[in-house]
Amino acid sequence: MIRRMATDARGATNPIPQFPAGFLWGVSTSAHQIEGAADEREPSVWDTFTAEPGRVKDGSTAAVACDHYHRYPQDVALLADLGVDAYRFSISWPRVNAPKGLDFYDRLVDELCAAGVRPVPTLFHWDLPVALDWLERDTAARFAEYAAVVAERLGDRVKKWITLNEPAEHTLLGHALGTHAPGRQLLFDALPVAHHQLLAHGLAVRALRAAGATDIGIANSHGPTWPASQEQADKEAADFYDVLLNRLFADPLLLGRFPDGIGELMPGDVEADLKVIAEPLDFYGVNYYAPTRVGAPQGTEIEFGGISMPAELPFSVREIEGVPTTDFGWPVVPEGLTELLTGFRERYGDRLPPVVITENGCSYEGIDDQERIAYLDGHIRALHRAVEAGVDVRGYFVWSLLDNFEWAEGYARRFGLVHTDYETLTRTPKASYGWLRDVLRAQR
Repeated sequence: MIRRMATDARGATNPIPQFPAGFLWGVSTSAHQIEGAADEREPSVWDTFTAEPGRVKDGSTAAVACDHYHRYPQDVALLADLGVDAYRFSISWPRVNAPKGLDFYDRLVDELCAAGVRPVPTLFHWDLPVALDWLERDTAARFAEYAAVVAERLGDRVKKWITLNEPAEHTLLGHALGTHAPGRQLLFDALPVAHHQLLAHGLAVRALRAAGATDIGIANSHGPTWPASQEQADKEAADFYDVLLNRLFADPLLLGRFPDGIGELMPGDVEADLKVIAEPLDFYGVNYYAPTRVGAPQGTEIEFGGISMPAELPFSVREIEGVPTTDFGWPVVPEGLTELLTGFRERYGDRLPPVVITENGCSYEGIDDQERIAYLDGHIRALHRAVEAGVDVRGYFVWSLLDNFEWAEGYARRFGLVHTDYETLTRTPKASYGWLRDVLRAQR
């Protein structure tokens, strides 16, 4: 069913596919990237990381960021004007640990509810308190306690919860390769970090259920893995990469087991932990950006997508040729989203709960951001094809509402539907903001 026409990035009129009734449209942000007000919370591992020279490419920190902490009413007004159903934000564990830290989220949730925007908090989006360490099993237990505190305070108004954001990236970039906080270069010795995050997720699900929550999920990043060629060495390398970035973080949650050969590398009583990790989910969040083309190791360290890949890794990431790229250099492959979702349905069958796309977006410069419009247009259509193919998809969240602190890239990358002037903190909606507003009106 088509209710109205929308204009694409080239000015042509194309029908916007109608998604099922009740489909949840939203945008996403994270606390460390937008909140600022660093002096009103405890420090996180990202504060200590960015204080080290050379860690962030432009030498910046998130001490002020977008100053969302003080300007949240303005940002909620932008959400209401955009017409989203929901706002996915993250709660800063270091802020909750500080006096009156939860008061801010009380105010934010009240403001969202008054504006008719459903709050969808993520409990952990990489900003771990400095006193804790994912290499330590006890951090999982502390996370569950923190989840219970937040749920007790906000659970009367918050109905949809996300435990963790992208444990794969936090493990790989923060603990294996050292390009993100806390900056460790442990390679495969970082596997306990993955295990403890998954365990923390399961314990938090139990804590949230005990507090009365009935709609709980996780936000995992996933993408198809394509072998660089049909040579056996390339196919084996691609399969290994797929295990590390996809199946290591999906199989325990959805199948109750680690991929072959991984479980024996994990710490503790793995079988007992898996029973906790595999607590039933109400939805499965997918962050999608692009497929990855992978081949056999090339014997030298390479730089790819701003990440240094050591020579000793048993795979190498290759360029996907013949497709456009974002200003970040990421390939633009909307059909990869359809492939990913239909592949998940085939792999996990009835074990796969309803899916929500918890992040999808791109970095482009400029306020007249026609490239972002084309990107979102292509991915929304690719998502609809997955729905037509029988995948139970219940929502789509754009990353991100605001230009913000993009981790080790500092302020050089702009993912926002709204432009942030980092000198004046003025917000200016981009062309993509207006385009998405029209799309959402067409879905009503």
